Formats: sequence, structure tokens, C-alpha cells
Amino acid sequence: MAEIIELDVSALYKDTETAKLSLLDSYIQQAKDLAGEGNKVILTGAAPVWLYLKIAHALHGKARKLIYRSPVTSDVVIFDHSPY
Repeated sequence: MAEIIELDVSALYKDTETAKLSLLDSYIQQAKDLAGEGNKVILTGAAPVWLYLKIAHALHGKARKLIYRSPVTSDVVIFDHSPY
């Protein structure tokens, strides 16, 4: 059974004040490691749009379902490859 993984995108760059484009590969690898395989992944946290987009792209084919969660929009399904 798939796990639910909540990934705070801002935690990927906790060692710096802002996300750095030069560290993008590191952020993507961290996100992939945290997401695991075939899980439902919920992205949250304050982060630049470019980082959300790159992570969403990297998790396609790795996560079964990807959701963006925001206090403004609530849950937004990015993709859902669940068979049920």
C-alpha cells in the first residue's frame, strides 16, 4: 500500500535563506529520496515556483499521486496515476 509523504519544499534549502538555482540538482535528489517509489506525495511550504515545477517534473513516474497543498488553494492534484 502506498504511503502518504508530506514534503515541505522549503526544508530542501534549510541551510540557506533562499533556494539557489545552482543547488537545483541537490534539491531534486533530496525530493526524490524523500518521495520514495509509488507513494502519494504532498508538496507544501514556501518555495519559488521554479523549484515546485522542477520537483513536480522529477517526481512524475516516481510518485503515484502528487498534490500541491496551500492554505490559499487547499489541495490541488497535479497528477494521479492511481489505478483505483
